[in-house]
Amino acid sequence: MTPRVLVVDDDAEMAEMVARHLAGEGFTVAAVTGGARAVERLAEESFDVVLTDVVMGEVDGLAVLREAQQRHPRTRVILMTAFGSLENAIAALREGAADYLTKPFKMAEVTVAVRRALDEARLREENTRLREEVGERYRLERMLGTSAAMKDVLEQVAEVAGSMATVLLLGESGTGKELVARAIHWNGPRSGGPFVPVNCAAIPDTLLESELFGHEKGAFTGATQRRRGLVAEADTGTLFLDEIAEMPLGLQAKLLRVLQDRTVRPVGGRDEVVVDVRVICATNRDLQDLVRAGKFREDLYYRLAVIPIRLPSLRERPEDIPLLAAHFLERAAATLGKRIEGFDEEAMGWLTQHRWPGNVRELENVVERAVTLARGSRIGLGDLKIEFASGMAPSTGPRPTLAELEREYIRRVLQETKGDKRAAARILGVSIRTLQRRGE
Repeated sequence: MTPRVLVVDDDAEMAEMVARHLAGEGFTVAAVTGGARAVERLAEESFDVVLTDVVMGEVDGLAVLREAQQRHPRTRVILMTAFGSLENAIAALREGAADYLTKPFKMAEVTVAVRRALDEARLREENTRLREEVGERYRLERMLGTSAAMKDVLEQVAEVAGSMATVLLLGESGTGKELVARAIHWNGPRSGGPFVPVNCAAIPDTLLESELFGHEKGAFTGATQRRRGLVAEADTGTLFLDEIAEMPLGLQAKLLRVLQDRTVRPVGGRDEVVVDVRVICATNRDLQDLVRAGKFREDLYYRLAVIPIRLPSLRERPEDIPLLAAHFLERAAATLGKRIEGFDEEAMGWLTQHRWPGNVRELENVVERAVTLARGSRIGLGDLKIEFASGMAPSTGPRPTLAELEREYIRRVLQETKGDKRAAARILGVSIRTLQRRGE
């Protein structure tokens, strides 16, 4: 649809000249003389851009700006002003005007200003739409699970979402800790701010401090320019620190300072930057054990564990498996453009009996692989490729420990990837360092 532009000036010749130029540039243009007529026109119809003079008798450009904002919030307003009334234009920018042009101007400048205003409006609408889509995805009622264990988690998330308290998410790998962190963010008062996830195990210790807290130019070899850290990037929003147990002790002290004083000092910097950040952390390790072993600061632990939420493993909520599997199947089938009705009885029986050491992430991977390989209208036992995980199916003998199951699962993933540790780590959702430690 051709963008519509309204040109407003108390000089009729000026308004017509600008309108003719913009019409020649491919826009649908209307021109009116004076602010009062512009207000009347805005009451009748909407425009994508309003180009208005500032000084125009009783109804000036600021009045036109306010009328456009009230009636058509998406309309972008550009002001035309003589140099002597530049202060009025700057005041209008503070009130929400998109831009201003100083008279006399070239017609090419008008075209550039209008196109820039349209681009900004389009980007704003896209950003708003994306934020709405993301917010919809992480609404609490969209988090799947009817089991008592999952209902308890959802109740806790609903209670803490509206607070500023630090949350510590506990649970095995693949239980959905980041999903819950995002749900807390998007269902709370900070949903308008950024959500910044950081995997502490995925960033080398030598780089983690700079990544989190930023650095000044010349702070170390290779620091060719100043950089804001991820903590500052999360200002007014939420910082999610996954695998917090992997954070080196030295950085733990600096993180503690952020939590206590709400300030950040970049590497090589002297000045502290004030930040307004909510922190959510996650780990699959026992932090209290690490505290006793001297590998995690006790004072930081108590700062992080203000509200601990434990996410149940998939083994603890088997009744949720059919619901989750159906959801993953529907999503994978839509992505691949396949029509698959569901699982046959034998396949669903295996899904509900499997021990799922990789939890929800493993279930999702198995279903996606099955949908990819399936040739019929229903997923059968053969599509699940259970020979890959047959050693982990339930047995009547002694039950293996969780650590043994985890090592066995890692070994089988490495077999599937032909020893490619990077590919295996990506499938498992952990860092290579974590993969090596758990596979020992």
